[in-house]
Amino acid sequence: MTTDTAPAPDPIMTAIGEAVTAGHHGDPDRARADLTALWERVGVTGDPLHRCTIGHYLADLYDDPAEALVWDIRALDAADALTDERAQRHHAGLSVAGFYPSLHLNLADNYRRLGSFAAAHRHLDAARARLDTLADDGYGSIVRLGITNVETALATGSTDRLPTH
Repeated sequence: MTTDTAPAPDPIMTAIGEAVTAGHHGDPDRARADLTALWERVGVTGDPLHRCTIGHYLADLYDDPAEALVWDIRALDAADALTDERAQRHHAGLSVAGFYPSLHLNLADNYRRLGSFAAAHRHLDAARARLDTLADDGYGSIVRLGITNVETALATGSTDRLPTH
């Protein structure tokens, strides 16, 4: 007898992926609307994986750092409630610890863009402290480069949007 160990499809994660794809294909308004509708459907106490993912991607769709900050804080709060077991029901290779470097990097960049440099430094330090959770792969390289870019912008006191974000 064989058993299928593949996770069951998650319609919310599928819908999130479709919205993100729309954003990447030049329709950020649709992506924002779809992700916001999903957030309302999931609710503030809903599945932490859904909330973390929606918040993370919604933040990227806002040019205004204050609006992005709101969503990045929601993503971080959801990650704090997320377990590896739940994340791995979606994808076997996921570890919640691996989410934190990127989440803190995004917060650092938002705070930097808002001119809150002390908060930006705290989140950049938190991202750096968790880098050992990332593999030496494309994703890890992107996060490490992002940390360097935000660190450089902080050193010059820049509040400009970085091309990498």
